[in-house]
Amino acid sequence: MERHFTVTGFLIDNDRAALHWHRKLQIWLPPGGHIDSDEDMAQAVLREVREETGIAAEIVPHVALPPFTNVRQLPPPMAIIVATVPDGPHEHIDMSYALRPVAGAERVPPEEHHDFIWVSEAELRSGDPLPVASCGVDMPIAEDVRVMALRAIALVRARSVKGSTEDTEEHRNSEPRT
Repeated sequence: MERHFTVTGFLIDNDRAALHWHRKLQIWLPPGGHIDSDEDMAQAVLREVREETGIAAEIVPHVALPPFTNVRQLPPPMAIIVATVPDGPHEHIDMSYALRPVAGAERVPPEEHHDFIWVSEAELRSGDPLPVASCGVDMPIAEDVRVMALRAIALVRARSVKGSTEDTEEHRNSEPRT
C-alpha cells in the first residue's frame, strides 16, 4: 500500500485546542498535512499550522534532546500513528506535535479556510459531540484526536509554568553548534 508522511499540529492556546471539521474525511482534526520533499517534519508542522490558521506557532518539546552538538536534531513527535485514508486507498504515517502561538506574533488571515474552532479542555474531557456548522448536526471527536489534544494541553500548560525560554532554546530546529 502507498504511504505518505504527514504531520499534525495540536495548536494550544489558553487550554484550548484548534480543531476543524474535515469535510472529505468527515472527522474533527487539528491542523496538519503532507510533508513536502524539501522540508523536515518540524518545518512542515509549523508551515501547515500557519497556512491553515494564520497563527505563527512554536513546537513545545516533550522530552529533552541528547546533549551532543555536532549534528542538527529535530524535536521528536508526541506520537506517530498510521491511519488508513479511504481515498486511494493509502496510509498516512503521521507525526503529532504540541504547539503554542509564538508570543507577540501577528496573526494573519490563513492561506486556507478551514473554519477552525477553539475546543476547551472541558469540552474535550466530556466527549460530547461538537456542532458542525456546515450541516447543523453534532459530531463526536475521534478518541485519538481527543486524547492527543488533552495531552498537548497538559504539556503546554506544564511548559508554560516551567518557563518557555529554557524549553525552546535547547529544542529548536537549529544548526549544529561549534
